Amino acid sequence: MGAGMSAPETLTASAAAEAIAAGRLTSEALVRACLGRIAARDEAVRAWAFLDADLALEAARAADRGPVRGPLHGVPVGLKDIIDTFDMPTACGSPIWSERRTYADSAAAALIRAAGGVILGKTVTTEFANRHPGPTRHPMDPARTPGGSSSGSAAAVGDGQVPLSLGTQTSGSLIRPAAYCGIWALKPSFGEASRVGVYRQSDSLDTLGWYGRCLDDVVRLRAVLLALPYAPVAAPESAPRLALCRSLHWAEAAPEAQAALEDAVARLSAAGAVIATLELPPALFADWEAVHGRIAGFEAARNMAHERHRAPDGLSATLRDGRLREGLELPFEGYVAAQRAAEAMRAWADEALADVDAVLTLPAPGEAPVGLAHTGSAAFNSLWTMLHTPCLSMPWARGPAGLPLGLQLVGARHEDERLCAAAAWVAERLRG
Repeated sequence: MGAGMSAPETLTASAAAEAIAAGRLTSEALVRACLGRIAARDEAVRAWAFLDADLALEAARAADRGPVRGPLHGVPVGLKDIIDTFDMPTACGSPIWSERRTYADSAAAALIRAAGGVILGKTVTTEFANRHPGPTRHPMDPARTPGGSSSGSAAAVGDGQVPLSLGTQTSGSLIRPAAYCGIWALKPSFGEASRVGVYRQSDSLDTLGWYGRCLDDVVRLRAVLLALPYAPVAAPESAPRLALCRSLHWAEAAPEAQAALEDAVARLSAAGAVIATLELPPALFADWEAVHGRIAGFEAARNMAHERHRAPDGLSATLRDGRLREGLELPFEGYVAAQRAAEAMRAWADEALADVDAVLTLPAPGEAPVGLAHTGSAAFNSLWTMLHTPCLSMPWARGPAGLPLGLQLVGARHEDERLCAAAAWVAERLRG
C-alpha cells in the first residue's frame, strides 16, 4: 500500500481500481483487508451467505499476476445470493436450495470477471428476494433492519466489508436498503442489465442493480454490467432540470425525512436550480399499489411452480400464504388488466419525465426501523420500479437516532446517463 493511502477496505471502488492499476495497491492486499473487516464484523452484521477466503484470495492473486483487464481490475464485489456463479452455491435465502450449485456464471458475474473484478462471495437475501427476512442486521444498529430484499449487499457495503455489491429490485429491494445503510445505489432502467442467471420472481418487474460508496462507483459498475466503455460521470455546467415529487404516500413519511427532502430542495434552489413540482394524477395512480402487487404475485406464483409443488413445506408462510397465494387466486383477466394499467402509467411517466433530468423524492419513509422481522416499507419505491424508470439513492442526512436518511433521484426510462449527470450536479451542490 502506498504511503498516505487510506486503509484498503475503506477505499471506494474507483479509488481502489485506480490504485491497483497504478501499482500502489495489490488486489490481494485489498481482498485481505475486506476479509479482515468481515471477520471482525460478521457476528454483528451477518451480511454473507457464502464466503470462501481461499477462493477469493486465489482470484485476487490471479488479478495481480495479469495485466489490467478492465475498470474493476482487482476490485472485490459481493453478489446477492440469487445470482449464479459457477464456483459458489446460490441458495436464494431458502432451505430448499441450500445445496444448489450451478455450472455457469450469470451474465453479471461473467462480465465482472471479464473486467478484472474479484467475486468475494454471496450476500444474504431475503427468501427468494421476497419479504421473509434473513439474518442480516443494520451495520450501525444491530436492533434494526438493513432493509431488503438485498439485505446483505447493502449492509456489506455500508459496513465497509466490500466496496461494491449487486442486488435486485422488484419493489424496493435496492433503493430502500441503500437509504437505510447510507450508501449509493443505482437501479437502472428495466431491462438494461441482463438477468440471465438471476433467480426470477417477476419477469415484468425484477431489475438487477448495485451498490457503491460514491456515484462514480455505481457508474463504473454500470459500464461493466452493460459492456460499455467506462467514463467518469461529469456534472453539467448549468443546473439540470429537476422536479419534486412528494408522492401519494407523503403522509406516511417521518417528519425528519420530509424535512430532509425539503432542505435538499431549498439548497438546490439556492444553488440555481429551478425545481418544478411533479404531481401524480390521482385518477390514474390511485390503484398503483394493487396493480404492482397483482403483476408481481401472478408472475411469482408461476415462476415458483417448482418450489410450490416439490417443496411447499420449505417455503415460509409469509411467502406461501402471501404473494404466491394472492397470485394464484388472481384471475388471468385481472393480471392482463393490471399489465394494461401499468402500461398506461408508464406512458404518462414517459411524457411527464421527458423534459426532466431528475425527480427528487424520498427513497424510504425515514430511518431504518427497529426490528428484524420485517424489512421496512417499499411505498416510496414500488411505483418507480413498476414504471421501469432508473433510480439512484444517495446518502444525504441523519435522523434523530443518528442513522442515515437518503435522497432518491428518478429519471426518464432509458435516460440513465442523464440521471447520473444530474446526480453529480446535485451531489456537488449538496456537499458544498
